[in-house]
Amino acid sequence: MNSRMRRAAVAVAATAMAASLAACGSAKEAGEKPKDSTAAAGDAIKIGLLLPENQTARYEKFDKPLIEKKVAELTGGKGEVVYANAKQDATAQNSQVDTMITNKVNVIILDAVDAKAVAGAVKRAKDAGIPVVAYDRLAEGPIDAYTSFDNEEVGKVQGKALLEALGDKASSGQVVMMNGSVTDPNAALFKKGAHSVLDGKVQVGKEYDTVEWKPENANTNMAAAISALGKDKIVGVYSANDGMAGGIITALKAAGVSPLPPVTGQDAELAGVQRIVAGEQYMSVYKPYAPEAEAAAKMAVALAKGEKLDSVATSKVDSATAKGVPSVLIPVVSLTKANIKDTVVKDGVYTVDEICADKYAAACAAAGLK
Repeated sequence: MNSRMRRAAVAVAATAMAASLAACGSAKEAGEKPKDSTAAAGDAIKIGLLLPENQTARYEKFDKPLIEKKVAELTGGKGEVVYANAKQDATAQNSQVDTMITNKVNVIILDAVDAKAVAGAVKRAKDAGIPVVAYDRLAEGPIDAYTSFDNEEVGKVQGKALLEALGDKASSGQVVMMNGSVTDPNAALFKKGAHSVLDGKVQVGKEYDTVEWKPENANTNMAAAISALGKDKIVGVYSANDGMAGGIITALKAAGVSPLPPVTGQDAELAGVQRIVAGEQYMSVYKPYAPEAEAAAKMAVALAKGEKLDSVATSKVDSATAKGVPSVLIPVVSLTKANIKDTVVKDGVYTVDEICADKYAAACAAAGLK
């Protein structure tokens, strides 16, 4: 069974299992004292899963089915995952938290659209006795646990790769920096990590914080940078993720920039990996989603059972509003043409046939993938 079929089977099995199970929990009723949402022994566990958007391929193709699978394993089939996607709408996500409270879930796994805007909703969940696990992004408010990647290290990995690609050209032209959305606390960490490596070694001609991480906004920003700096002056582009890298590369091609300068990325999206094979994008950051999803599931199930997180959490982090939050931080890998086989193919994220479909077949053969 190939990786696509395995992922589909996981999602179908988890959905069918969730539909067949009853669940219990508790929430704060009007005028009542907050109740403990801990599931009693033998009871089903109901976990709310709130993901931020569906433009990035990872959330519904990887995170959701991986979390559902791990919850099922940890609960012996007594765990129900109630899912909602905010589609990049912070107001909608706040309402989704309220719905989870009304539905009396035992715990919420929350990947925030806007880390600050969701703080009030997190407090409402806490007041209802429902713990919140911040997933992938460090949400503000009284969160109980957090799992993500070492996000400052992500930026450092991107910066180091860009310097490696530039070589002697590092100080001979302008670098454009395309950071993520200011509403995402991870974006600030990626930026900080990248600057810690690039500052003093490259000339940053233009830098942007990209609204909502949208590729079309990155495309517009890149077109403006080309117009301001001149297409022959740009030697490299720091892009915080693969989606934006696609918009950036489209803008570079539209301006007639050839050869393309090295462009970074993140998330190892299929389109990004294919651009790397084709030589259009230099690198991406591969973040193994399985250990992150499994850590979130472990913490959520433990909290739902009223257990301590000592055996799961390996560190502690501080947010703007909470100190010493039990956390699990997952290491990342720099993905280039040289290690595609040893990363995303080896881990079953994509098959060689998926990567090398259609117009990428010749490039794959040249790269030794076929």
